[in-house]
This record gives sequence, structure tokens and C-alpha cells, in this order.
Amino acid sequence: MTELELTTGQRVFVEQFALAWQTTMSNRMEARIIALLMIVDRPYLSSGEIATLLAASAGSVSTATRHLSEVGFIHRVAIAGDRSYYFAVEDDVWGGFLASERGYLRMLSAAISVGMDEIEPGGLPQRRLRNARNYMTWLAGYHTKMLSDWEAYRDAELAEEQALAPEDADER
Repeated sequence: MTELELTTGQRVFVEQFALAWQTTMSNRMEARIIALLMIVDRPYLSSGEIATLLAASAGSVSTATRHLSEVGFIHRVAIAGDRSYYFAVEDDVWGGFLASERGYLRMLSAAISVGMDEIEPGGLPQRRLRNARNYMTWLAGYHTKMLSDWEAYRDAELAEEQALAPEDADER
């Protein structure tokens, strides 16, 4: 692949995205990587390319990509004969995250159930943990509806954009 450089506007986008993401008490480096993968016109980037483009250490990129992969925001790409790590983001990163987050909610619900086994019945701790477990169970189920609603909305928007676009838009 040819050498990749970000424009000033792309760099501003990456940093603004990261600042917004950070307000949710999330990791800024992770946000910078997601933003970078969304903005570059490549199917994937290597860990080294990510580190270079973000002026970040290999260690911080490794830690962030590992976590982002675990939670479903990005995925590793294997290149035959190449031992480097490559990462990509789906075209619908948000829908993919919503789908994978259900696993996290089920794990958290199971952990809360373990906590419930360790407390005395009745009282505040049981109510708190029961509400937490029930919320996670409800939210995991609601994710199915949200994902379905999101996909319908996304597909309708895409169909509308395609109907309004010039016929030669796919040839660009």
C-alpha cells in the first residue's frame, strides 16, 4: 500500500471524536483508533500504521486495539504470510457494537447473580443487585429490538440517499 497521511481536517476529526468519546469516561486512545479507522479510505490498517498516524506508542495502540476487539468495535484482519496485526472497522460499527454488547450484558448479569448468592436475603444489597441484574436482562433483550429498529432506519436512509444520488455515484 502507498504511504498514508492524514489531512489537517482528518486530524481535527480524529481529535474531536476522541474528545467527545472521552466525556463518557471512555479511553481517548480507543476513540482515536475508531475515528481513524472510520476516516481512512482503506479496508484495514496495521498496528504500525495506526501508531504512526496517531503519533502513539505501539503499546498504547496494542492495549486499545485489544479492548476494542473484545467489545466489538473493531476486528483483526489476517493477511496471508504477514505476521503484523491489522485492524478494521465495519461499515456499521455502531450496529455491530450494539449486537456484541449483549454478550457483555449477559456476563455482567451473571456476575451480579454471583454477588446475590453472597448476600443475606432481604435488605438493600439484595434489592440493589436484583435491580441491577434485572436491568441488564431487560437491556440485553431491548438491544435486540434496538438493533432491528436501527437496521431498518439505516437501510431506509441508505435507500433514500441512493434514490437522490446521481446514477453515476457508484462509479466514483
